[in-house]
Amino acid sequence: MKFNVAVVGATGMVGNKFIEVLEERNFPVNEIYFFASKRSAGKILKFKNTEVEVEELKEDNIKNKKIDFALFSAGGSTSTEFAPIFAKYGSTVIDNSSAWRMDPTVPLVVPEVNPEDIKWNKGIIANPNCSTIQAVVALKPLYDKYGIKRIVYSTYQAVSGAGIGGYKDLENGVKGEKEEKFPYPIAYNILPHIDVFLENGYTKEEEKMINETRKILHDDSLKITATTARVPVFYGHSESINVELKNEFDVKDIFDLYSSAENIVLKDDPSNLSYPTPLEAAGHDEVYVGRIRRDFSIDNGLNLWVVADNIRKGAASNAIQIAEWIIKNMK
Repeated sequence: MKFNVAVVGATGMVGNKFIEVLEERNFPVNEIYFFASKRSAGKILKFKNTEVEVEELKEDNIKNKKIDFALFSAGGSTSTEFAPIFAKYGSTVIDNSSAWRMDPTVPLVVPEVNPEDIKWNKGIIANPNCSTIQAVVALKPLYDKYGIKRIVYSTYQAVSGAGIGGYKDLENGVKGEKEEKFPYPIAYNILPHIDVFLENGYTKEEEKMINETRKILHDDSLKITATTARVPVFYGHSESINVELKNEFDVKDIFDLYSSAENIVLKDDPSNLSYPTPLEAAGHDEVYVGRIRRDFSIDNGLNLWVVADNIRKGAASNAIQIAEWIIKNMK
């Protein structure tokens, strides 16, 4: 059985990655449609050696196509307007923006963590924030076995998380040319500021990680704090995650847990300087975990180093995995 698929925001960084991952994972595509803004309409993109013209995103171009899955990466305002339109015409929308993530009527899904939430969607499913996705994949095995009391996130996020503009800023900065996306140079620098600042001193990115983690794990009692930083890396978010577990643990058992966890690559051998890096994770869909060690400053404390490709697992691949789960579980 094959399906009609739309990529909304097809000319952007994540849109391009949607196309690439659909090809790589051999997603069962019947017809594929590419949508973007009016200024991008008419551009030609390739899918499996077939040239496909980009169409303007408007209802007249949607209503007669019988689209099964609409993969969105076109910004929150676009998603707010057009996701319900696709859903109205029978599509299952999987949206990569922040527009629907905290809507209680919309499931927020990471397939390795809470696939059961897909079942109650009403036509729209939200893809979590990129930094949240890799974090909860790593946290889920711990949550299930030991329970989690508190989480401290410290992230080191690639410039591609800010889109093409962020990528170009680093590229230009290394050349000594002017940067335009970020408020300060990102080349050879670190910016402890992702998204806008809120009145409480946190950034919106930090608040996203806190709220989304609770929603995905169905646990509003979780105590979570976060600091998110932008670093001069093109692809791959890295995270230092400090966890206070509810129950006692043996570090060896943590290693065993991650050795068998779904879509996790355990890389932790200090004697051989083996640990995850963003360069290694780039181009892969798995979440890499290493630097596992006890936090001796608190009872049942644990430190993790978690790395993943933010454009693949943090965006495109996670959304496509959701669609694959739907297909696999169709009656």
